[in-house]
Amino acid sequence: MNISQDRAVEPNVDFEVRYRIQPVGEVNVFYREAGAANAPVILLLHGFPTSGHLFRNLMPMLAGRYRLIAPDLPGFGQTQSPARGEFDYTFDNLARVIEGFTEALGLERYALYVFDYGAPTGYRLAVAHPERITAIISQNGNAYLEGFSDQWGDWENYWREPTPANREACRSSLTPHTIEHWQYRTGSDPQRLSPDGYTLDIAYMSRPGAEEIQLDLIGDYKSNVARYPEFQAYFRQHQPPLLAVWGKYDPAFIPAGALAYQRDLPSAEVHLLDTGHFALETHGPEIATYIDKFLTRKLALGKVSGSNAASAAVPD
Repeated sequence: MNISQDRAVEPNVDFEVRYRIQPVGEVNVFYREAGAANAPVILLLHGFPTSGHLFRNLMPMLAGRYRLIAPDLPGFGQTQSPARGEFDYTFDNLARVIEGFTEALGLERYALYVFDYGAPTGYRLAVAHPERITAIISQNGNAYLEGFSDQWGDWENYWREPTPANREACRSSLTPHTIEHWQYRTGSDPQRLSPDGYTLDIAYMSRPGAEEIQLDLIGDYKSNVARYPEFQAYFRQHQPPLLAVWGKYDPAFIPAGALAYQRDLPSAEVHLLDTGHFALETHGPEIATYIDKFLTRKLALGKVSGSNAASAAVPD
């Protein structure tokens, strides 16, 4: 399908984004929410090095039909969590906090939107509670070895040998230049890429202690790779509806990772977009349209009427 021929989902001014904090144990989770309380839920999980700010444009586009909830993970954005030494920054703990967050909000059923670090975080939730997952949208969110590019050398060295020297070698992944030029700009149309995203991410990364937290998570990323077979077994057993919308010029997670989902989920829908890792920054309306069409089919949603029809109508 050529997305340019479809009528894209447009922002719905009837639904404002709200900003809240939900305590989960020792963590105060900051989150954004939009949409009606009784609408189908989409839990939006961001990745490195961003925050729920990533979804700032997507949420108004879908709020006429869905309840969208975007928490900042511990160690990211505006979520307040304990210092290193008081809280272990591992992916198991990120998932534990987000699981507690969903339970505190009473989210019994929800679709997962997973990006980058959000994928191993969200897939832990899916494995633990498959009955809660209505669908999965993976936007450059990897679960297969095929998805890795050849740019992971320093990280892989740190996984194999967690020495101080190997940890220090990973610090270059956290620099302003790497965030802006490697993560955001690689493969992206500069005329469609707002500087707001990478500028905010760079500011968050400059906070005291932020780099050490991120280096802890880089070191623990090997735990995600170790669980890929478990994630894949979940896909095979439970066959969740899955949509992959992937920036095909991503320097970290290559298109083979998107296509690999079809091995375990033959009905998975895969769309490769002409952009990079942060596909949502440049192709938000296209991604919103794909999501709305996909969830309308998979969740058997009817078209809405009245004041929201223009922005929520599903393209033919």
